[in-house]
Amino acid sequence: MTDRKKLRISEASLNEINSFLMDEDNPLVADLLEVIEKHGGVAEINKKAEEARRLENLVAQLESKKSPYVKDIEWLERQLENDAFISIPDYRRSILGPEADLKEFDDSFAVTLEISAAQYFPWLIEETKQAIAKKELMPGRFIRVRNMAEQTADNDVIAFAAAMQVVGASYVETLDTKGTFPGPDGAPVNVHLGGPDTITGYFGGVGMPNEFPLKWADEYLRYYTKYGVKQVLNINPGSVLLGYMMHKLGIDMEFKISVFMGNDNPYACLWTLMTAKLFSRDDGTSPLIGFNLSNSVNKETIELSAHVREAFGFEDVVRIEHHITETYKHIVRQPYNRLPDLLDLADHVKNISAKHEGAIPEIDATREYPSDILDYFRPKSEIVEKGDMPKMLQNYLDKHHSLNVTAQELTKRGLTFIAARNLHRTK
Repeated sequence: MTDRKKLRISEASLNEINSFLMDEDNPLVADLLEVIEKHGGVAEINKKAEEARRLENLVAQLESKKSPYVKDIEWLERQLENDAFISIPDYRRSILGPEADLKEFDDSFAVTLEISAAQYFPWLIEETKQAIAKKELMPGRFIRVRNMAEQTADNDVIAFAAAMQVVGASYVETLDTKGTFPGPDGAPVNVHLGGPDTITGYFGGVGMPNEFPLKWADEYLRYYTKYGVKQVLNINPGSVLLGYMMHKLGIDMEFKISVFMGNDNPYACLWTLMTAKLFSRDDGTSPLIGFNLSNSVNKETIELSAHVREAFGFEDVVRIEHHITETYKHIVRQPYNRLPDLLDLADHVKNISAKHEGAIPEIDATREYPSDILDYFRPKSEIVEKGDMPKMLQNYLDKHHSLNVTAQELTKRGLTFIAARNLHRTK
């Protein structure tokens, strides 16, 4: 019989790794420390981010820029004050009738309702108006992949950060140093890629060749300290490792691993979570706050990944995020709808997120302009010029609809969810 004890990692090997990390002449660590010091050091970075994240400071930035979004934030606050949103008990009664008051709902297995991609701040306002009018739920988590430099220029990034504090939802931004297209300075990040027409360059690895992981860290710290952006998308093993190291050094950052990183089997998930464990803080925390597995994973892979997560003490730290719907074009074979899988998992896999990135496929198929992943990479000027913004807003509201369908189906089975915490009262 094969002896599994041979898999034990020796103390000598662990000591060698620590010696490498502690080596004063280690250029990999030295280069990261240089980036951190450029932004003022760990304590100063966290202090700046905490100040920047304060709602009053975000609104003050919008006011100083004479942004029309100030009125939208004030409108959101009034809706919250006026209790304009359906409560969770009333929502359950709307699905189950009087039976809802007799059921016991176990929130320990609550599924986070997630929507992607919330590209433009005005879409959030339209979504909110619809949710109020139709007594629908607002997401508990928003993913954004819009160009950071572009949305900084029109103050979208500030307005969204402020709105998330009002509604009580988590959100993720996507930095421009991500390898798929030109970086923040306009220079190509990945020599293989120039856009969708060179998509086969992905076969060489998405993302951040050579010095770009350090540029990613630098870009992160810039938005972290200026706007308090805490959670960002992460798509490359190098930048994931830098995220672990930055958090271990004391920066209170968080990130989610993208579906594009391709964790599509339990062993890939073991690799990712094992590294997270090695670099976790003494209190057991990790910056890996969301772990988006590949679209191709089955229920068993999600369960086995949850098994690894629990063994490493990350059950309450790392959210397993899985696409329920996807954009209709250019990402997966359609029809793609993983809601049945979610319903099978939601009663025993904790801290899982249901990500809605497309309409119910049968609805998307009828649209004159179905949702398209390539729209994420189009500049706003082009979208406006071609008159596509109203069509893309409809795509986004279709995603909102698919999210609410998921909430309904969970409720019918006595399962629970996490919607925008400040908007939907639990009592």
